[in-house]
Amino acid sequence: MISDYIRAAMKRTQFERLRDGTVYGNIPGFEGVWANARTETACRRQLREVLEEWILLGLKLNHPLPVVEDIDLNSVLKEV
Repeated sequence: MISDYIRAAMKRTQFERLRDGTVYGNIPGFEGVWANARTETACRRQLREVLEEWILLGLKLNHPLPVVEDIDLNSVLKEV
């Protein structure tokens, strides 16, 4: 389920080429989840790592996570 959540969140990724030629990426609705790299591929890879760490930290601290494509990790974790 977490893999599905990550895939769904990554579909929301927005990229922007900055003046210095690097690529900035973020995921709307996921505050603080962003990456910056030389290429879009590298940025996407880095962004996925940041997202994974952000989810783990959120779970550890019991922070509410956004619902993505009807995947609600909050309700699933309450059942465990």
